[in-house]
This record gives sequence, C-alpha cells and structure tokens, in this order.
Amino acid sequence: MKRIINITILSFALFSFIECSDDRFDVLPNNQDSPQTIFTTESNYRVVVDGAYDAFKSATYYSGDTGSSIILGDVLADNLILNTQGRQTNKVAYEWSFTPQSSDVTALYSSAYFVISRANLVLDNLNKVPYTNYMRNIEAEAKAIRAIAHFDLVRAYAKIPTQSADASSSLGIAYVTTFNPAIKPVRDTSVIITYDKIIADLLDALSKINSDNGSIGRLNRTSILGFLSRVYLYKGDYNKAIEYGEQCISAYPSVGSKDNFVNVWRDASDDGELFTILNSNVSADNVNVGVAYSQDVSGIRSEHNVNYDLFTKYQDIDIRKTAYVLTANFGSTPYNHVIKYRTRNSSTVRGVVDIKFLRSAEVYLNVAEAYIKSSAANPTRALQLLNILRTQRYTSYVAGTETGTDLLNAIYYERRLELAFENDRFWTIKRLGQSVIRSSFGSAANGGGTDAPTGSLKTLPANSFRFVLPIPQDAINLNPNMLQNPGY
Repeated sequence: MKRIINITILSFALFSFIECSDDRFDVLPNNQDSPQTIFTTESNYRVVVDGAYDAFKSATYYSGDTGSSIILGDVLADNLILNTQGRQTNKVAYEWSFTPQSSDVTALYSSAYFVISRANLVLDNLNKVPYTNYMRNIEAEAKAIRAIAHFDLVRAYAKIPTQSADASSSLGIAYVTTFNPAIKPVRDTSVIITYDKIIADLLDALSKINSDNGSIGRLNRTSILGFLSRVYLYKGDYNKAIEYGEQCISAYPSVGSKDNFVNVWRDASDDGELFTILNSNVSADNVNVGVAYSQDVSGIRSEHNVNYDLFTKYQDIDIRKTAYVLTANFGSTPYNHVIKYRTRNSSTVRGVVDIKFLRSAEVYLNVAEAYIKSSAANPTRALQLLNILRTQRYTSYVAGTETGTDLLNAIYYERRLELAFENDRFWTIKRLGQSVIRSSFGSAANGGGTDAPTGSLKTLPANSFRFVLPIPQDAINLNPNMLQNPGY
C-alpha cells in the first residue's frame, strides 16, 4: 500500500461542507504535520500526490456500496435491474427518485472535491522547493488529477455539451483551483467554461508529465492523452478527440488481447489499462469496491443483476461474457451476476480489486465515433479501429464491413458491451441526448421474475431534468453562492 503522511488538513471534508470561523480549528495537534513542515523535500510531495490518488477510494467515490462510481453509471441506465432479494442498495438511483436531500444516490459531489482538495494542496505549495524536473512532473500529476475529478463532477451535476441545443450555455460547476476550506465558490456561467478549464489543466499536465511514472496507478503522458480523447468527445470537439486519441493509440496500441482479457478483471494482467486505481489486498487498503454489486452469502447475492436484454447481446464467442458475467443460483433461482469486481486471482477476499479508471479500448471507441462525426470524417479509419477491438473480443472474428449509420450504431453497440459496469452507460446516453429505455425483463437469469421495471421505472425521457443530478442541499446550506440545478 502507498504510504500517506498524516496531514490533518487533508482529512477535512469538501470545502463547501466546511465553515469554520473559530480560531481553535486552526490549531494542529502536536503529533501531526502541516504544509509548512511536510513540503520540504521532493519525496514528501510524491507521498502527498499518491494520497490524492488514494482519495479516489475514499467517501464512496469508488468505495462503499451506495452511490459508488463503480455502479452509478449503470444503475441509472439500462444495464442493470434491481434484485429484490438483495439489500435494496442504490434503489434511489435505480428509481430516479433522488432529491437534494438524498444521501443514498451518490456522494460523488463531496468525494470528488475531496480528491480535488488533495491535488490543490500540492499545487498551492509548489514554491516551497526548487522547481526541478521532478517537481514539474509532480505538478502535472496533481493538475491531471484535479481535471479528472472535475470532469466526473461536470458530467453528473451539469448538462453535457452534446446533450441538447441549450447544453453548452447552461450552468457549469465550481472549478476549484486552490485549497481553502472557507471558500464559497460560484458555478461557472456555462458548461463550456468548465470544459475549457478541464482541458487547460490536462494540456498543461500533458506538456510536463513523464512518459512513464513507474506504475499504472499513476498518470503518465499516455493516460492523459486518453483522458483528453474522452473530454473532447463529451465536449463535441471531434477533431481534437481524434488528435489526442490517435496519439494515445500510437503510444499504447493494445486494446487488451483475448488471451489476457479475463485476467485483467482478476488483477492478473494489466493489458489494455491506461490508468488504474490500485487497491492492495492488505488491511489498511482493502477497499471492497465489489460490494456495490454483490456479496457472498450462501452463493452470490446480487444487489443488481445484468439486465437480460443486455445479457443476450453477449454472444458465447465473446470473451467479455466470461469476464463480466457469471450465471449462478442464489437460493433456488439462477441469476446473471456481474463479476467484474468479485475477486482477484489467488485471493479469498471478495470484492477487492483494482479499479480500471481508463482503458485503451475506450480510446479506440472514442476515436472511432469521432471519425464518423468529425468535419474531416474518415469512416474507413473508424471501421478499422472498431475491427481491431472486435478482433480481440470475439473468437474467430470476421472483419465487419459496416458503413454510414450502421457503422455508427455498431460503434455504439460495442461501446455498451465493452464498457458495461464501468460507469459509462448513463453518461453516454446523456451525451447522445437519448432516453433511458429499460427492457421488460425481470432479474432472473432467463429474464423472468416479478421485479421487471414498469411505469416510471422503465423510461427516463431525454428531456428529464433528472439527467442532471441535484447539488446536495448540505452544500447549498453552507454556501449560498452554490445554485441548485433546475427541477429540484
């Protein structure tokens, strides 16, 4: 496990949830360190930046069983179905019944700003040691971490630029660039302003970061190129999505081979991973990310199962069916369980695996889609990229020959299959301006059961305000400058 220096200031919650006017809160215990004493050596900066990486596993960003990013993007959409035999976690998200007072939809808002606060603490203190190449790389990592967390916030708590005609000019989020728990920031006046700030941080990081930082658990030049392809795709700047995505593919061409693919999800291979949140199997860093999907209780007890409509889309010759899904009984009923996060090889600890934050397969799909939508369209290259991915997912694959709309739909189809249960589906539906339309199947392995979604649980219309999550009321109570999203 990565060692993290005990810094009291880092343990504070999100700036917008803290309001301290009493001077006694400014006094640090004698046995703990302040920025003035910590930021004295380059190696200490490394420890604190690694602490920012670790913050992705804190306060349900990627931990816990309610509202974790490990399940949020799928439970809000059509990839999963609530199993009434489970504990009913994430039911509020599944039912789209969240309000500003809801504490059980997600803690992404506070969790992401906690990550941002750790990154900003480093950036605020860069001047305390000489600005060497080592420190240049430290700055780059911290800026990229800050940008990534802000991106997760803006796609959840604001509209996506490609979502609708009014999206680009709609309200953005608060982009925080300094560590100050007493700050009362305002939201950016438009989503595009927020995206431009994210991109500016990523581009600055790209110009300074090392090509290799020694671990897939740390950002590097290739992974930042991949994140740029993601952000530009969401922004609708398809030429830039191609530019940076192609550079990423050139630097790391593997999409994860068929031979390694199952082992990627068992932490026995890193093939195709660009950025991973490491989750060591020791007592102090033993985050059970898989609990959001299931527990082992006389078999696999799932909170949510694979929607039967999605399950039938995985052919038997598709290696993803083996890697992602296991059909097994709970009690006397067979279910299709999500097993992406169930266990790593040679381990008896359930639910403790590394988090694959960004994979090269997504970059291939980003670029393929962008080539279809770009002003300099190149469907030939789009098909080539799609076929490279499909070759490594299907046994004895014969190259596809789709064109036009069929090609774009094939890219969307593979995106759903490839990135299922990786916090992508709801955000993809949102950025495409589509409705969530769930099938009429129940949770059983054959689509049976009495828990099929009906009525208001079956469709979330494209124009629903619930595609934008509510700013938590606690944050607004502490910061009157923080405007609530329409509809809440």
